[in-house]
Formats: sequence, C-alpha cells, structure tokens
Amino acid sequence: MEYRKILIKYGGNAMISEDLKVGIAKKLKVLQDHGIQVVLVHGGGPFINNSLADAGIKSEFFDGHRHTSLEAMSCIEKTLKGEVNSSLVNLLNKQGLKAVGLSGKDGKLAIAQKRWHIRSDENGEKHKVDLGQVGDIVNVNPLLIETLLENDFCPVITCIASDEEGNDYNINGDVFAGKIAAAISADTYIVLTDVDGLYKEYPDPASIIREIDTATIPKYYGGVISGGMIPKIESCVSAVESGVKEAVILNGTRPEQITDFIINQIKIGTTIKL
Repeated sequence: MEYRKILIKYGGNAMISEDLKVGIAKKLKVLQDHGIQVVLVHGGGPFINNSLADAGIKSEFFDGHRHTSLEAMSCIEKTLKGEVNSSLVNLLNKQGLKAVGLSGKDGKLAIAQKRWHIRSDENGEKHKVDLGQVGDIVNVNPLLIETLLENDFCPVITCIASDEEGNDYNINGDVFAGKIAAAISADTYIVLTDVDGLYKEYPDPASIIREIDTATIPKYYGGVISGGMIPKIESCVSAVESGVKEAVILNGTRPEQITDFIINQIKIGTTIKL
C-alpha cells in the first residue's frame, strides 16, 4: 500500500515519558521525510487527571467517556491547549517538523453537539447518561488541515470543539481522531495505545489479531474489546466505514512500530478494514 496521508491518535503512557515523546517525534519526521503528510490528534488523560485533582474536581467515567462539568471543561481546555498541545508542538519543532497547534474550535474545524451516552444495565435495558460538557462531532471542515498539509506543516490537534452556539465540549480523543481521519480521507488511521494490538487472550503474543474486518468486530465486545479500548475500536470502525482505507492499533510505547508499519510495511499491530 502506498501511504500519502496518515492520521495518528496519540495518547496513553507514550505521552508521559519524555524519551517516548522524543522517539515518536523522530518517527514522525521520518514519515515526513518520506513524503508522507502527518496529522497528529491527541487527548491528554493523565494530564487532565492531574489538573482536575489539583483543582479538587472528581473524575468519573462511563464506558471510557469522562463526565465533564462546566468547571471541569474550563480546566480541561487549559490543560489540553495550554500544556499538552503547546509542549507537543515545541517537541515536534525541535525534531525539524513545522508543527501547528490547533483544536476543533480553530477555524470551525470541527462542530460539536452534546453527547447523550447510552448504556445497558444488567437486564439489558438501555438508559441515557448525561455526560455534561461531552460532545460528539457532527461536522468537520478539512480545509484548514489540508491547507497546512499542502504547505508541509504538521497539524497537532486536540479534542475540543464548540457547537454552533459557541458552547464548548470535551470530545473523546479517539472519537475525535476517527472523525478527522475520515474528513481528510487519510490512507491510514493509526491509534497508539499501550499494547501491541488486540489480543484474543491477553497478554499471549500468539493471540494478537493481526487483521479484522468491521463485520467481525461486534462479537468481541465485552471480552477482547472492553473499557477504554471500546471508543478506540469504535473510532476505527467509523473511520474505515467513512472511507479511510485502514485503521491500525499500534503500541505507542514502541515508537519504531510507526515506521515499521508505514515505511517497512511489516505486519504488526491489529489492522481494521471493511
């Protein structure tokens, strides 16, 4: 497969270690040197946890989605844009990329709406859960991203967006990344996690699922796919069903996997296709 444009969702422990951050930045420079356009989308769960704790705001999760009060939203935006995004841009620039920090709010890149989370109880009955200032992306205008890519910039986008009335929403980073990947017609959407892929029997390396189609995925929910992996896989399925050629789960604590997969085309991680 020829790679021209890839989107990488960056998060997890690979965001905490300075050595890993530098390692990933170097790999992104290698991709760009091979003529590949790179877009980086990031959350910042560990940093948000710390800033909310410092502010005395309790974190609560529903199926991998963080409940976000108005007070928490303000804290999250300061952390994601002022701390995490800014430091990533600085790091990438040091490695020779021309990184530009953005959020979904910039240039109306992404328009959000309030998300009502649906969860099932033990009887199988579905209930709506109010997640506060948590949103879904309803529209992405890729023009700003494409303009930057055409001029050899590397967009670094954090997962905050507003609705048409200007209300701000925290968007699950995986959900956000999948929508952006589809909007820019990425060849590949890479999700960096803390494991080497989807395992049928974690942590047995022989049980890694190397390739899976979107029709087969539902049978793995609740077992192989659970907790924080659910929104990751859902975003991969959404991206692939919206035209992205493939999505792949790679280990962000092993930066070499990025170039091994894209440049050397070694079969690693878990690839999701139609």
